[in-house]
Amino acid sequence: MANKADKVETNVSGKYYVDQQCIDCDLCRETAPAFFTRSEEGGYSFVSKQPTTEEEIAACMEALEGCPVEAIGNDGDT
Repeated sequence: MANKADKVETNVSGKYYVDQQCIDCDLCRETAPAFFTRSEEGGYSFVSKQPTTEEEIAACMEALEGCPVEAIGNDGDT
């Protein structure tokens, strides 16, 4: 599971976040492109928008569950 203490600084504030374990595999950006963005400089993904609807939350949860290195968390600041 992702570690709140290791969140990348580019995440927007909120429940979902990406930590420093991200390997830039693109899965989250393909699964939930409205919420995950690539840092071109850092070579990792980050949460660029927090979900608000049940459908959006489901997309982010699918990305979280599919992340091969468990770099996505959903226990961040609300």
